[in-house]
Amino acid sequence: MTNLTGKTALVTGSTSGIGLGIALSLAKAGANVVLNGFGDAAKVIAEVQQFGGKVGHHPADVSKPEDIAEMIAYAEREFGGVDILVNNAGIQHVAAVEDFPLERWDSIIAINLSSVFHSTRLCLPRMRAKNWGRIINVASVHGQVGSVGKAAYVAAKHGVIGLTKVVGLETATTQVTCNAICPGWVLTPLVQKQIDDRAATGIDPQQAQHDLLAEKQPSLEFVTPPQLGELVLFLCSEAGSQVRGAAWNIDGGWLAQ
Repeated sequence: MTNLTGKTALVTGSTSGIGLGIALSLAKAGANVVLNGFGDAAKVIAEVQQFGGKVGHHPADVSKPEDIAEMIAYAEREFGGVDILVNNAGIQHVAAVEDFPLERWDSIIAINLSSVFHSTRLCLPRMRAKNWGRIINVASVHGQVGSVGKAAYVAAKHGVIGLTKVVGLETATTQVTCNAICPGWVLTPLVQKQIDDRAATGIDPQQAQHDLLAEKQPSLEFVTPPQLGELVLFLCSEAGSQVRGAAWNIDGGWLAQ
């Protein structure tokens, strides 16, 4: 098992779903964890704290660069800095391009893409100074393929993968790595809403779930947050030290088609 004792991980959007699953995996491996998100902070801190490491929470709105700067400063002040940065925060909106609300476009780009840039640029100097760091960006299969109605999300996730490649190259001669993971369908609140929308048309909920998976994900199974957490641990390990600038699919076969 990867031993991250003495390392501090910051996971954005980690009070539920994928981010919480990753935070729990990092805590189990011994890392101190800085959580972020708008969920029940006290409840999530208690859940992550059971593994014995130091745990904190910062309520930064990652659509705002100044909030991100305050969050990184908090991590430096209270934890000594960020060794492992997991850029996970994300939102979604579905609409045709010509009908896409401008404010939704701006907020999706800000949260799903620009926040990754701001967190990375602020954490990199310390990682370079220590000559060790891991930056892991939660992209999506939609960072590599498109889907109807998801213009902003697909554009942002493609951008995340491009940014990942650049940072991976710029840190290639150091012990800092930058990679992206690309999940397929994970049963998060965002995905559950899509299932519920289908069921609202009169389809049985189990059939609605099956139909959603069958359209894209050949395994007919959801990727789980613990599976994503284990992939993050691999990328943090010595075995993952030469994985650089990669976009790692974990998608039940979605992109193999």
